[in-house]
Amino acid sequence: MATKDAKKSNPSAKRGGKKEVKKETGLGLSYKKDENFGEWYSEVVVSGEMIEYYDISGCYILRPWTMSIWETMQTFFDGEIKKMKIKNCYFPLFVSPGVLEREKDHIEGFAPEVAWVTKSGESTLEVPIAIRPTSETVMYPYYSKWIRGHRDLPLKLNQWCNVVRWEFSNPTPFIRSREFLWQEGHTAFATKVEADTEVLEILELYRRIYEEYLAIPVVKGKKSELEKFAGGLYTTSVEAFIPNTGRGVQGATSHCLGQNFAKMFEINFENEKGEKAMVWQNSWAYSTRTLGVMVMVHGDDKGLVLPPKVASIQVVVIPVPYKDADTQAILDACSKTVNTLSEVGLRVEADLRDNYSPGWKYSHWEMKGVPLRIEIGPKDLANNQVRVVRRDNSAKVDIPVDKLVEQINDMLADIQQNLFDVAKQKRDACVKVVKTWDDFVEALGQKKLILAPWCDEEEVEKDVKARTKGEMGAAKTLCSPFDQPELPPGTSLTCIWIFSLLSAIITTTVHVAPHTGWLGEERCLVISKKTN
Repeated sequence: MATKDAKKSNPSAKRGGKKEVKKETGLGLSYKKDENFGEWYSEVVVSGEMIEYYDISGCYILRPWTMSIWETMQTFFDGEIKKMKIKNCYFPLFVSPGVLEREKDHIEGFAPEVAWVTKSGESTLEVPIAIRPTSETVMYPYYSKWIRGHRDLPLKLNQWCNVVRWEFSNPTPFIRSREFLWQEGHTAFATKVEADTEVLEILELYRRIYEEYLAIPVVKGKKSELEKFAGGLYTTSVEAFIPNTGRGVQGATSHCLGQNFAKMFEINFENEKGEKAMVWQNSWAYSTRTLGVMVMVHGDDKGLVLPPKVASIQVVVIPVPYKDADTQAILDACSKTVNTLSEVGLRVEADLRDNYSPGWKYSHWEMKGVPLRIEIGPKDLANNQVRVVRRDNSAKVDIPVDKLVEQINDMLADIQQNLFDVAKQKRDACVKVVKTWDDFVEALGQKKLILAPWCDEEEVEKDVKARTKGEMGAAKTLCSPFDQPELPPGTSLTCIWIFSLLSAIITTTVHVAPHTGWLGEERCLVISKKTN
């Protein structure tokens, strides 16, 4: 734990000067990740200053440490979709019952989660008003109004907003909350080819968010008919994996809605031949769930471990003065270090608080997951160097001041890559390819991410979930990966899927090998435990 580590490590004794009297840190986690994952997670998101619990169950205060990460991902994604000529907009939070119930197949999937406003002050509303669980039924009546001819297409809108989904048990910060932040894109095209193309372009952006920014490996694939978006034609997703629990997490989804919503909301246009036609639509979204996955994958018994690309502070500078040292010179060196690194675009702060010991500060910033810590004491000042400590592996190195910028940049890049590599190694070690039902059940009990051939039939999928239901959860399909491993010799099935366990807290996913195609070609399925 951070507290114990701080007590064991006395930088003053190791690096010259008189031994400093350590203050009680009061830091450290009560639970270990490998021993009690649920309690560890709940503790680390609070102690790491990502959230604070609110007085309404399932609602959480997102603290600046969280919002900074969200804004970094938002800046990336918003910039990329604008390159695709997608424009931002905002639709109201409230939905009338008539509009909400217009597309019955769609709203049935959300009905238990819809929150309703029934009173204004002491007066009961004549007609209750729903709070959006998603915005298809909110936006599409206006798409019908705005789209008249082929020149009005494509219509490509996105909104950054909050949504409310109320009816569930066992809320979990970021993973399952009653209100959460997300972006939701809603687009309309003249042809299915255009819609299909965009589905995969957006899915690739989601992969990049997870792998390039959050350093989390994901599997891209197509959902089963049972798991696809209600009312849609097909759903694609990126699936993440939590090795400690053997559960998968649906990271983000990109749906082709086909023409079902166009039919329901009469979104028609006159094509170039003067004929009446219906549009083809997509919707796609990722949410603050991404942050929960990041904590679960990278966090350790000292707290958060943040990838440098998204960390609010990439480097923290801590003075290590002693009684006989030139304290002001050390503080000046810290400020100069901050300025030098800030000038090249790094996010750097110095912790110059004099009411906390260096050991307390080490534990504090370790808990918050800052990728690099720079320590400056009398010895460093004399040798014109700084001591640098990595958060991901605790490695320490002394860096000459004249090489500071170059080596700090290199170390941050190496941390980003190392976090991804370690996460991928742990995930891949959990992948199990099975060929028989007995092997499937055994792998599920071992919390593996299972690759299994499957006939892609809904009744069989329901039967698998029913037959595997137990204390740890039931098996759930995640996706049919676009990159397919080879099918077992002699099998009559045409696809393999990924399965994992179904759980109240988290879910599982899988890794697969070389690409052979998707959507109508041979596929492979990933199964693991998954969040409801």
